[in-house]
Amino acid sequence: MHSFEPTLQAAHARVAAINTEAYARTRNALGGAVTYLSPYLTHGFLSLRDVYEQLHARHPLDAKHKLVFELGWRAYWRHVWAHLGDGIYQSIHQGLLPDDAYQPEMPTDVLEARTGVPAIDMAVRALYETGYVHNHARMWLASYLVHLRKVHWHTGAQWMLGHLLDGDIASNHLSWQWVAGTGSSKPYLFNADNVAKYAPAPWHSPGTVIDTSYEALDQIARHAAPVHSSVGQHTAESGIQQPTLTSTPPGSGWPAPDPSVAVGRHVWLVHPWSLGALPQGLPSDVVVIGVGFVESHSRMPWSEHRWHFVEAGLRTQTSQLWWGTAQQVAQALKDSKSVGWQPEPHADAALQSLQRLLSQHGHPLVQPQSPAPLFEAVAPYCPSFSQWWRQTRIAA
Repeated sequence: MHSFEPTLQAAHARVAAINTEAYARTRNALGGAVTYLSPYLTHGFLSLRDVYEQLHARHPLDAKHKLVFELGWRAYWRHVWAHLGDGIYQSIHQGLLPDDAYQPEMPTDVLEARTGVPAIDMAVRALYETGYVHNHARMWLASYLVHLRKVHWHTGAQWMLGHLLDGDIASNHLSWQWVAGTGSSKPYLFNADNVAKYAPAPWHSPGTVIDTSYEALDQIARHAAPVHSSVGQHTAESGIQQPTLTSTPPGSGWPAPDPSVAVGRHVWLVHPWSLGALPQGLPSDVVVIGVGFVESHSRMPWSEHRWHFVEAGLRTQTSQLWWGTAQQVAQALKDSKSVGWQPEPHADAALQSLQRLLSQHGHPLVQPQSPAPLFEAVAPYCPSFSQWWRQTRIAA
């Protein structure tokens, strides 16, 4: 099991520990030399460019390297999100079955990690206990839910998003669509042989519903009848309780916005997706305020584990934390000298509302600055990664 310390020092230590050659050889294995960077990328401790530049300084990487390729996938998902917006919450195109053939609820035995399929139950336990699951295991879990249990991909994506420390809407939801076949040219299927190849022994699932041929799995995926339970040598364990997901932070560490903190001050807002180093050039008397917006979490509840990770990360930057609506934050900031922040799609709707409310009072705003991109922007929408990859390059 892996733990993640929510500090900039820990994030850079993860980068320093990456062995790029071992990553390229072993990244698909659950015990492989993966980077464990995703929580730090999602929450802004690091940018894609930070990672590339630090690694490139040690071992020159070209665009063909597997690690650069995987960073490209993360950038591509953001490209799709930028073009489709909330459209990524819906199937981009039809998969093997119509949307209404899939169930809108998660099966209880999956939620409680007692399906009797070790690969699935181990993945769910890891998700709950650590907030992290290897990408290969995420694909297995998504494929099992969509193609065998007939759960709608969006249902599974929303469930997983809240428990993951690295839950990024674009990467998560579009990866589920890739598995489902609603955002790719074909669905992703796996079987027990695939698990045995890439996972340690406790994950192996012989004699279960996934211990069959790809031809048989394809037929199951194309029929609306769900496959409910495992058969054979494995017996489902007693199960575990799913951690609660909440749309508000637990405890009392996030008070309502306090105007007295900001009066006559330059203010820099740090939100849950901008936990990295503060930008250079901020005024010497700037007050840094950590802020969580009600609007950003209304449909994005998190586990207590993730809330604590984010709160601890914010407290490395400031002791001032606010929780409120854009209206409440704007009211508290109206007498400040200036306000700035880092744009981020997860928070942009609330931040744009805040900017609009402040501008109504003629309030001066620091122009928000985004981290330098790793890949050059591709203007037209690219419906496939390969199309996008051919048109982009490492930015100067």
